[in-house]
Amino acid sequence: MNTFSFASRHIGPRENDLQDMLKTVGADSMDQLIYETLPDDIRLKKDLDLAPAMSEHEYLAHSMALAAKNKIFRSYIGLGYHQAITPAVIQRNILENPGWYTAYTPYQAEIAQGRLEALLNFQTVIADLTGMELANASLLDEATAAAEAMSLLFEIRDRDQKKKGVNKFFVSEEVLPQTIDVLKTRAIPLDIELVIGDHEAFDFSTDFFGAFLQYPGKLGHVFDYAEFVAKAKENNIKTAVAADLLGLVKLRAPGEFGVDVVVGTSQRFGIPLGYGGPHAAYFATREEYKRNIPGRIIGVTKDTDGNFALRMALQTREQHIKRDRATSNICTAQVLLAVMAGMYAVYHGPKGLKHIATRVHKLAVTTAESIEKLGYSQLNSSYFDTLLIKADAARIKEIAERNEVNFYYPSEDAVAISLNESVNLDDVNTIISIFAEAAGKESFKVSELSEENRIPGAVERKTEFLKNEVFNSYHSETDMMRYIKKLERKDLSLNHSMISLGSCTMKLNAASEMLPISYPQWGNLHPFAPVEQAEGYQIVLKRLEKQLNEITGFAGTSLQPNSGAQGEYAGLMVIRAYHESRGDSHRNICLIPSSAHGTNPASAVMAGMKVVVTKSTDKGNIDVEDLREKAIKYKDNLAALMVTYPSTHGVFEKAIKEIIEIAHENGAQVYMDGANMNAQVGLTSPGEIGADVCHLNLHKTFAIPHGGGGPGVGPICVAEQLVPFLPGSPLVKTGGDSAITAISAAPWGSALVCLISYGYITMLGSEGLKKATQYAILNANYIKARIEEHYKTLYSGECGRAAHEMIVDCRPFKAKGIEVTDIAKRLIDYGFHAPTVSFPVAGTLMIEPTESESKAELDRFCDALISIRKEIDEASEDEPNNVLKNSPHTLAMLTADEWNFPYSREKAAYPLDYVSENKFWPAIRRVDEAYGDRNLMCTCAPIEEYMEE
Repeated sequence: MNTFSFASRHIGPRENDLQDMLKTVGADSMDQLIYETLPDDIRLKKDLDLAPAMSEHEYLAHSMALAAKNKIFRSYIGLGYHQAITPAVIQRNILENPGWYTAYTPYQAEIAQGRLEALLNFQTVIADLTGMELANASLLDEATAAAEAMSLLFEIRDRDQKKKGVNKFFVSEEVLPQTIDVLKTRAIPLDIELVIGDHEAFDFSTDFFGAFLQYPGKLGHVFDYAEFVAKAKENNIKTAVAADLLGLVKLRAPGEFGVDVVVGTSQRFGIPLGYGGPHAAYFATREEYKRNIPGRIIGVTKDTDGNFALRMALQTREQHIKRDRATSNICTAQVLLAVMAGMYAVYHGPKGLKHIATRVHKLAVTTAESIEKLGYSQLNSSYFDTLLIKADAARIKEIAERNEVNFYYPSEDAVAISLNESVNLDDVNTIISIFAEAAGKESFKVSELSEENRIPGAVERKTEFLKNEVFNSYHSETDMMRYIKKLERKDLSLNHSMISLGSCTMKLNAASEMLPISYPQWGNLHPFAPVEQAEGYQIVLKRLEKQLNEITGFAGTSLQPNSGAQGEYAGLMVIRAYHESRGDSHRNICLIPSSAHGTNPASAVMAGMKVVVTKSTDKGNIDVEDLREKAIKYKDNLAALMVTYPSTHGVFEKAIKEIIEIAHENGAQVYMDGANMNAQVGLTSPGEIGADVCHLNLHKTFAIPHGGGGPGVGPICVAEQLVPFLPGSPLVKTGGDSAITAISAAPWGSALVCLISYGYITMLGSEGLKKATQYAILNANYIKARIEEHYKTLYSGECGRAAHEMIVDCRPFKAKGIEVTDIAKRLIDYGFHAPTVSFPVAGTLMIEPTESESKAELDRFCDALISIRKEIDEASEDEPNNVLKNSPHTLAMLTADEWNFPYSREKAAYPLDYVSENKFWPAIRRVDEAYGDRNLMCTCAPIEEYMEE
């Protein structure tokens, strides 16, 4: 074995397994298998043109060398991004721990109680600090959370407002510039008219349905919004506020002065800057809007035995169920970052947070008083952490950068300085020296913090927060480490066993890909730092864009979208801009196959398009004639076709080029959903097939970890004609020459985790990427062949092959009283996370093993499915007291004095020999989904409250 080959470590099956696996699937060679799986007319004619693969050791040295090119100045830029201190106990035990970062979205609550509790903590932090009744479990960033707030307020207009077509939305000029840009993007397709101005001069016209404010304002002034909100309410105008989370420790909670929505970022709670992300946004609102709130909500319920349990609540709001009628197209949250932010609050507790926030304020006051002594004017009469100094910006900038300091320069005669928790008195003295030199005066040093308070009583916080036990118990590192471990043990992650989720591609997140994200040279760079200070990042991001261009066969890439769903939206907005540039603004019809991901129709509606669904054939393919008929019918207004390839049914449709040609002939651009790119890379590409734009799930195909439900990155790659419209940024030049306004807050989205995909591609190289795709296809077909005598696979290609995933039909088992959910829960007893359940076909399992799983693990999984099939045969519709219906089985059940089940404890717990060697015990029995929705509880509270009927 070549120990320098990363591919040999990433790909699971060993060379000596290959012939056995090929024999099982009925192929003489890998080439034959691929030939029988992939239509020949879409195969790449040459290998990918990528640099030779690096070894892991070479890549880590390469990453360190690039990191050294970043100049990490002391950053006081602010604008929603502040250097934070990640407690080492959280960095080591969560950020760098595969038990946390390799977990999947907690759809299987019984094996996700640890991160569900961590997210409940996060929701409690947000609800307490904002003074709101309900918070979700995170969104993508502050700017997109603001856009979601605008959309929610637009949706909940009263009947009279909707009848009159009230569509104006006021945005204070104090709102962060990147947020305003994202609001502009989101407003266009919804036909919302943004009015940006001075909130103190707003006339509260009934032409407005909502207003958006920043707290504190973008340059640091803390406004008292109580009167504004009261007047808005009198005029039936709903209000939303973007609030600084650390600031809320010292400032009056927005909920106390009657706002309807509060959004923001939790980045200040221990999350690295990372040149813009990933950072968990928050969204809090009133309980009356619980059916409209975007994103995931973690709620309390009970299990079969009536014990306390957690689950994702109100899932019927979500895009995977409601599709084009969904609250939002949000599919990925920022779970790993929300977990870290929640743990930051757990570790510090209310007293610790007060200490941090008070110290930051004192640093700001000390700095202001010192600069004023030098003759400067500080313009904010009320502030938390940000000062606005009247000064010669060019002169200050020159001296500051010479001293490796970054301020923000809003105008030629103003300098803004945002202090943060990492600042100390030495830093304050450096700031003083900079302003002294600019003034031509002698500098001086301060040796203690000012005790003055610059927060007026009207906006000062007087209410307590985080009184729950969890925030007042784990303040030593020993206690915190054990609390984190206690939660980790409740979750099944990739470090335990295979997670074979179809369409979700839960592959290896290699340690060598992950290590660089902990380097401070990558973590501590502000997204709006001068580009010349970010040379290392710029090299990585430009190379990654070129790599993705080559892999997709396209001409341009934007890394800005922070999730796959956001990538879909970005791609459709680029298509919209392209049509408008040609005078075709009337083109607004989007054709979407019935088998598409739920995000597809939800994204199309968000982009202002009308969804027309096309049929699928009995074999699961797109019905070409129905597509042709609808494309011709709507040809004058056709904007786009959204298609997933290989199909959501796990098949390489042979007619794909004909399908794309039909769309083009009738004026549409073709959007290819990149969810299944793991079956394309190195073998074919969207560009080769003929599409115009695709998004890529870097958290799937390109190895960014799922993190329990995020971070995700969804860059878009586009053909030549769409390059000019790639999204821009208001503060840093990026995007095309005719760029659409921003899709997310940071110019390059979640730049920090793009390092992972850059490492993945760089270490695999052309040959390794192709080999990974081949093995992904082999592994899927191996499972298909091993279980085909026991389960029916619904769809396959013309030669009977699956792509990289397959759909297994469990509907016939209803005759035995067994539902697909029973199989999913029973798999937990065998040590496995269930495959994707009931998508895209109800009553089925969608299985995708990825290339990372070894033959031994595939065999364990197949053995488990075959064993479960035998258990199904033993079941009876008349007797629900069976091993499947009672699954999963907890340790408490197995060790109870009483055992009232018609099967043995051994069969329940150790159905196959391998299970006893590495048993994973679920924390709870099966959750009661309906109870949790009927009795919605989404914050920490005494357990007695949860269980009251």
